[in-house]
Amino acid sequence: MKAKDVAIAAFAAVLIGVLAYVWFTPSGLKQAPPLNVTTLGGEKVSLQHLQGKPVLVTFWATTCPGCVKEMPHLVELYHELRPQGLEIIALAMSYDPEEQVREMVRLKQLPYKVALDRDGSAARAFGDVKLTPTTFLIDSNGRIVQQKLGEMDMDALHNRILGMLQKG
Repeated sequence: MKAKDVAIAAFAAVLIGVLAYVWFTPSGLKQAPPLNVTTLGGEKVSLQHLQGKPVLVTFWATTCPGCVKEMPHLVELYHELRPQGLEIIALAMSYDPEEQVREMVRLKQLPYKVALDRDGSAARAFGDVKLTPTTFLIDSNGRIVQQKLGEMDMDALHNRILGMLQKG
């Protein structure tokens, strides 16, 4: 009877470990796709050239209430953590008219990199993003460590990025 109990306990421990691994790191082992975009200001941006620092890639639209609601928090996050190495790339969806995107950037005074995903290739590269906001946190090794559809928990995001920056 004891051997059976030990075997069941060992199996349960292994199962819990596997489930915890899958729960906490489902996308943490996935390499971010290559991304080369041109910002509204004409700057060429490549994820490959940003390796070595954490990068937040967020897909958004001017007609998305959640996206607009997140903007002041992203601006604050960027101002605080950019000096330590954080980069933010905001990709406007392909259906968003350029003039609306430029006006939103101006109104919200977005200091981070903003680009139009003109042909939808960036959205396809990141798993065919269709809904906004969809955000990806990429670590300094170029791996996606968090993916979120919908509004981010900004306190949790701040703490996670801060932890990444402190690890160096």
